[in-house]
Amino acid sequence: MNILSEKLREVFFSVLPVTFIVILLKFTLIPLDGIQIVKFLAGTVFVVFGLTLFLTGVDLGITPLGEHLGPAITKRNKLWIVIFAGFVLGFFISFAEPGLLILSSQIDTITSGAVSSLKILVVVSLGIAVMMVLGFLRMLFNLPLYIILNICYFIILLLGIKTSPEFLGIAFDASGSTTGVLAVPFILALSLGITSRKKDSKSSEKDSFGLVSIVSVGAVMSVMLINVFGSNHNFTGELKAGAASNMPVIETFAKMAPDAFKDSIVAFFPLVVIFIVMNVFAFSLSSRERRKMSFGFIYGFIGLFLFFIGVNAGFMEIGTVSGSYLATMDNGFFLVATGFVLGVVTILAEPAVHVLTHQIETVTAGYVRKKSVLFALSSGVGLAVALSMIRILVPQIQLWHYLLPGYALALALTFIVPKLFVGIAFDAGGVATGPITATFILAFTHGAANARVGADLLVDGFGMIAMVALMPIITLQILGLVFKMKTKKNKKKKDVS
Repeated sequence: MNILSEKLREVFFSVLPVTFIVILLKFTLIPLDGIQIVKFLAGTVFVVFGLTLFLTGVDLGITPLGEHLGPAITKRNKLWIVIFAGFVLGFFISFAEPGLLILSSQIDTITSGAVSSLKILVVVSLGIAVMMVLGFLRMLFNLPLYIILNICYFIILLLGIKTSPEFLGIAFDASGSTTGVLAVPFILALSLGITSRKKDSKSSEKDSFGLVSIVSVGAVMSVMLINVFGSNHNFTGELKAGAASNMPVIETFAKMAPDAFKDSIVAFFPLVVIFIVMNVFAFSLSSRERRKMSFGFIYGFIGLFLFFIGVNAGFMEIGTVSGSYLATMDNGFFLVATGFVLGVVTILAEPAVHVLTHQIETVTAGYVRKKSVLFALSSGVGLAVALSMIRILVPQIQLWHYLLPGYALALALTFIVPKLFVGIAFDAGGVATGPITATFILAFTHGAANARVGADLLVDGFGMIAMVALMPIITLQILGLVFKMKTKKNKKKKDVS
């Protein structure tokens, strides 16, 4: 029960700032009606308890599965097993990611089925699967992460030239959504499981980071490829009012239950199959460990079911309404300022961010303080959301105007920043794009892009998650550069003394 209460506290404080902002907006800027607020608060309760159970399930069942799979994949020293396992695990862990399930559903709805949810899920998962194999091979053969990332992003640059503006934002948002609350812990556990078998401890520490950054590239490439070589051209986007928007509260939540149950089954069934098969053929777990992991999967399934109900029944609707109203105001400052505040409080309240900041402080022996990392991350993510709002207000600004110089800077830094920080920084994008970003802020952005005269829902409504994922890459590498300079400075002082 301790882990449940701990997760409940973490999730409550991560959702609380957004709830407070919505209440504040109701009494200051946005005339939200009583039914909308009741649905939002009820949806928030579902989201809090759903995420609590889901994250508990991740800790008890899914993360240990990754920890056991890593050594099991590599212990026989057969390359074909590594390739096959990497592909299968990459595909199914992406397919089960809640953030990607929500994004793909939004894409399906906005494009009126022209780009189906299933198509996005399958294509992105295939891209993740291929890059998971590459990530495994990098760890086994000690291939330099920064070289792989530079090559991959050069390929993305070439594909981006031919990618339509509508698909550019979707491609990068798919990448950020894939590395969420399920995929990141699982992938990191896999990394640690594989690198723990290395004899070189320094190499093991360095290579344990970076797998998330490599697999996320696969999502971008795969979506770009279906646009460049597929038939998805010349379609429009429309954000329709939800079918349940005018229903009574109880009926609204009941209506969402069947789809939420189906999506949860689709997400968890492959992982349960992998767990059962590996239990029979590869793992030597005690009955206590098996029971604990089984309860983890049950918690995770129930939690995901409740989370989907809460998100779709009321939580995201208020985000859409809020973004729509602020975008129609004459003064665009309120939209940009609200976006900035949402970005800042979301990242400050994200539990995984505090784990990351503590990890960086430990790795750098205290030279890079937790407070400085939090300040860099929160201000960076706040700026990312604010810049996305500015893009909606000024449609002449395109997404690539942000991403091209941003990734150019991020990749240039990989050559001069300590290599440990390169992996941490690129992995941090998954930490920043948490459940609140993939739900409330995504809906807020779509609402603003749909309501603003002159903005395009497909072109300007997507890309926010991409910006949120980019900023930590830059800010944490800059902190790595500061750490490098401080280390050199202290070394010189010691030499002089």
